[in-house]
Amino acid sequence: MIQQSSDSKLENPNKTLWEKGDFTEIAAFMRQSGEKVVESLAIQRPSRVLDLGCGDGTTAVPLARTGAHVLGIDIAENLVRAGNQRAAEAGLSLLTFQEGDACNLQGIADHSFDLTLSVFGAMFAPRPFDVASEMVRVTKPGGRIVMGNWIPNDSTSFVSQLLAISASYLPLPPEGFVSPMTWGVEARVIEYFAKAGVPIERISMIKDTYNFQSPDKTPEDLVELLGRFYGPTMNAFEAAEKNERGKELRSRLIALANEQNQSESNGVLIPATFLRVTVYL
Repeated sequence: MIQQSSDSKLENPNKTLWEKGDFTEIAAFMRQSGEKVVESLAIQRPSRVLDLGCGDGTTAVPLARTGAHVLGIDIAENLVRAGNQRAAEAGLSLLTFQEGDACNLQGIADHSFDLTLSVFGAMFAPRPFDVASEMVRVTKPGGRIVMGNWIPNDSTSFVSQLLAISASYLPLPPEGFVSPMTWGVEARVIEYFAKAGVPIERISMIKDTYNFQSPDKTPEDLVELLGRFYGPTMNAFEAAEKNERGKELRSRLIALANEQNQSESNGVLIPATFLRVTVYL
């Protein structure tokens, strides 16, 4: 149980997790695929778009370049700060980043956005029914919700296997914990949105592929960065080191990255399957 002192707010474990490292270091491997996701959305101008769990703007920045008004919301203060810096440097006046919780989008009016997008972001929020309800609430009738979610136990998904291996070194989660990987299970996605009032015929799901790529990094470099900057992997390494299993975890992750890498040079090109969810309101 997290203790609350008399002079401080209750610590949010999810906020702590994503502020622990620096996801911008990992996002560098994701930029090209983020741009491709945005291209596939065929944004119509003018549009108002919410990018939920946006990080430092892997999809929010290319969204804004289409001419859309974009609000990026993330729970991590450091990522919001980095996103606003990227927007300013790119001269994207229609793009703003702010802190917020996908489970409770307080201050966001009903029916504010033509598109609510979340690519590997909102799935990590702890209360999925609340997340689905909030996404439906802030999206306009006739608008869309689009999510990219990792699929559990998928041998073709680098991240799914990364998270599964990492979890095997961690203590059991607390009672009541809902795995973020439930968002990669079609029946659970239907359940979450049905509770928010969305009929099943308005929910579409397909498998898609997201690439992690860098011409000047190696799979070993990627694992090193994950261990230093990606909250879930950082936690796994800390737990493994306490049990003198740090080298074992590192070896397993390097083997996974090398096995999944499809680069024909010395770079990184690792494809990862994900569940693409589209909800039509």
